Amino acid sequence: MKTLLDTLDISIVQITPDHVELTMPISEKVLQEWGFLHGGATLVVLESAASYGAAARTDPETERPFGINIDVTHRKSGNLGGVVRGVADIEREEPSRHGGRKQFWRIAAYDEEGAVLSEGTMLTMVAPIARLVEKGLPVPPIVYTGPCQARPTVNA
Repeated sequence: MKTLLDTLDISIVQITPDHVELTMPISEKVLQEWGFLHGGATLVVLESAASYGAAARTDPETERPFGINIDVTHRKSGNLGGVVRGVADIEREEPSRHGGRKQFWRIAAYDEEGAVLSEGTMLTMVAPIARLVEKGLPVPPIVYTGPCQARPTVNA
């Protein structure tokens, strides 16, 4: 199955439970109509980085991670032919009132020279499967696709 990460040529550089880095080439397919890097493409890199981090901090047998909020400010555009490096670092994790936990991630996108393109925060929720079942929600199996065909290798 081809995923959005495949479509945008996003690659995994590093995944640990506290830090994730992904890259995306800045090609014509990630530009908006006026020739600048599309903010939505940048958000895909950043949300994916925090989501991989959330998954690395999750027990897939008993929990499921969800992205629930993202707040990003775009500072500048990247250059055609360059690379976006999306970084997510865990800021803190705290209990949720429903038995899961919330994770607060600092996220930033950099160009190939290290300049900040976009930065902000993302909130993820790790929900116990039992809570999802209690609410009558489906709990599909986790299927890794795209650049990550198996559970991501986590460098502790």
